[in-house]
Amino acid sequence: MTLLQEFGQFIEASHHTAFPKQTMHSARRALLDWHGALIAGSDTDAAMRLRSAYAEELGFGQCSIAGTDQKAFSRAAAFVNGTISHIAEFDDIFRDGAFHPACPTIAAVFALAEQRNDSIDELLAAIIVGYEVSTRISKVIQPSHYQFFHTTGTVGVFGAAAACAYLLNLNAAQACDALATAGTFASGLQQAFRSDSMTKPMHPGHAAEVGLNATLVAQAGMTGTPDLLEGDAGFGAALCDGPRWHELFENLGSTWNIDQITFKNHGCCGHNFPAIDAVANLLTQHPIDVTKIQVIRVGAYRATAEVCRYVHPTTPFEAKFSLTYTVAARMILGRVREKAFLPDALSNLQIYALEDKIELSIDSECADKFPIHRSAKVQIEMQDGQIYTHHQRTRHGDPDEPLTDQELLDKFNELTEPRIGSEQAQILAEQILMKSMPVRNLSQSWS
Repeated sequence: MTLLQEFGQFIEASHHTAFPKQTMHSARRALLDWHGALIAGSDTDAAMRLRSAYAEELGFGQCSIAGTDQKAFSRAAAFVNGTISHIAEFDDIFRDGAFHPACPTIAAVFALAEQRNDSIDELLAAIIVGYEVSTRISKVIQPSHYQFFHTTGTVGVFGAAAACAYLLNLNAAQACDALATAGTFASGLQQAFRSDSMTKPMHPGHAAEVGLNATLVAQAGMTGTPDLLEGDAGFGAALCDGPRWHELFENLGSTWNIDQITFKNHGCCGHNFPAIDAVANLLTQHPIDVTKIQVIRVGAYRATAEVCRYVHPTTPFEAKFSLTYTVAARMILGRVREKAFLPDALSNLQIYALEDKIELSIDSECADKFPIHRSAKVQIEMQDGQIYTHHQRTRHGDPDEPLTDQELLDKFNELTEPRIGSEQAQILAEQILMKSMPVRNLSQSWS
């Protein structure tokens, strides 16, 4: 039996699984957080340009598109919403796989569920399955995969396909075909977010569309390559160095990775988070006058230095991938959410000056523990010689220091209320967190 055949059996067997209450709640948290990220990205310039590009495909079908009241067919909705939900950089993370599962997985299966008018409960179960398959794959191909590839675009196809296969009640062979076909279209290069372009958010959008399309053609009888993951010229051989396939199915069906998801507390690249959290801790614990700081030394892991390398950013994109800017913004503004990336913040002279006092280096301990632990060491030296240090061993929002339901709801409200109003935001949150109803009811608040 190949790896994807075993996943196919898992997907089929999951239809007879009673998911734990806590795991279903975790799926509701993921669905709420995805909606926050989706709505936050819906009024951006990139979203408007994307909807314009898809203008001829809007006005048909049953599926909602964020930022407009026009509908679309499921494939277009998966691509557009999958892209829009990644624009604002607020979507969730599976830490162990350097992977954002929500955008590709939920965008695809939400579109399919809306097309079919499925219930929220059916959607939640499909999300659990999609997260399980994709996060497991993401974990065993790291860290080498992340050197060149954007995991959310590559592994995202498997999350989308698995969730959709579950929702369509495909049998094991069909589910395997869906995963195999999706996998051969996996793509997304790191270079796409090492410049200020609009390409990166399209990676999960493409993955969502690919996964949904692969599932629909598998349902129609199109076959895939069963050994696509482990084959000599397959996914693992091409996209990483030494995948640990022997770990792929450990505790499968007895633990659920959706219970181990990181929810972002800051609106930027997650590699910045440990340093931001370390600074926040020091500001809380000590009477630090930011105007009297001599130097801030940040020790981090290699991905932080390579991906978050911008200094004195001039655009929101660059700022979100700038360690110096986000750390300085936390110290001056008090938080790193949407306001930190507005023009007033980007031109803030206090932030600019503080950036020049930040020194970033690679710390061997932090580097050795990546990607399982995202950590940073921060040392703040004052002009009078006083030194404050903190080792942030995880990020606030990671599984070992999770956001509370209230913190997650506060984040959701901050992102959605300016765009859909407080009343609609409250209704949507209550529907997602507590109700059982058709999926189409949810989109009435944002489309």
